[in-house]
Amino acid sequence: MSPAGRATKRALDAVLSAGALLVGWPVLLGIALAIRRDSPGPVLFRQERAGRHMRPFTMFKFRTMRTDAAPYGVSPGSPEDPRLTRLGRWLRETSLDELPQLWNVLAGDMSLVGPRPLYMSQARAFTQRQRRRLEVRPGLTGLAQVQGRGEVPHEEKLEIDVRYVEHMSLGLDLRILCRTVFKGLGRQTAYQQW
Repeated sequence: MSPAGRATKRALDAVLSAGALLVGWPVLLGIALAIRRDSPGPVLFRQERAGRHMRPFTMFKFRTMRTDAAPYGVSPGSPEDPRLTRLGRWLRETSLDELPQLWNVLAGDMSLVGPRPLYMSQARAFTQRQRRRLEVRPGLTGLAQVQGRGEVPHEEKLEIDVRYVEHMSLGLDLRILCRTVFKGLGRQTAYQQW
């Protein structure tokens, strides 16, 4: 992507995330209140993730697990995972737990579209080719998510992410956003297979 294309992508990220937060604040507030009623603990889950050029940043999500769950443990592999709260299962399956990352997009730590942000420890273990996914801001949604989400093995997701970086364009971003909205990530499995 050209420098002008990157600048346009960032401008669109800022405008669209700000607009989504402005329009969607009643939904965010409703989810926050529901989490407080459903289980004790904070509404938001904060975790350090690897950003562009391996720069760490704090990623926000709505909390979907009990407060005694290990923050860097293995992701839930099924809806029966006992660490998940009742509401948390639904939030994960509909991807609504990701909505607070609109703040990350607005702040410039993330983009609307890009490789999903992984743990710093995972990023340190990348091969030289896999490190290419760190050349761009991580995304709220991405090519790997619209091509299978939890059904896709981890190594294959990383390769899809690299292909996204190699072919990144505003047109590709638009197609990914449309597939995210109209196909609905919640209809695919939200549980990791790795």
